[in-house]
Amino acid sequence: MRTGRLRTVHPVLWAGWAALAAGAVLCVLGWYGVSGERFAERQLPYLASCTVPGAALIVAAAVLLTHGRNALAAARVEELYGLLVAAEPAEDSERTATAPLAVSGDRLMVPGGTLFHRADCPLVAGKAEAVPVDAKLVRSGELGPCPICEPAEADD
Repeated sequence: MRTGRLRTVHPVLWAGWAALAAGAVLCVLGWYGVSGERFAERQLPYLASCTVPGAALIVAAAVLLTHGRNALAAARVEELYGLLVAAEPAEDSERTATAPLAVSGDRLMVPGGTLFHRADCPLVAGKAEAVPVDAKLVRSGELGPCPICEPAEADD
């Protein structure tokens, strides 16, 4: 899924590389022309016609390449944001946030744990190591109720 913005970035990058190549060629030609002349008045035309425009093209190429890379990065971020926003949230997420998850009266605990749970609590459901709660542990305060399933302490 490529956006239209990516298609407009590639010509800017190509123009930047072309300007860089043309500027380098002009600088080399200007240097070659200047190096063959002994007097400054004969070197000046090479500087004016090749070296200065070549340097200007190199600066323009740097600007184009920087802009093109920044635009490419911005287009990729925009594409990733579009993919992120396109993901639909689950419809039942509101229902699970308001309703209790567990409704069973049986209480379980995990050995070594500090909480007791209802049997259908998602924190202990399907765990083979979960064992029935000892009422003495609940009365002594060693086990607290699970904040997810909120088991009643009076169920014994």
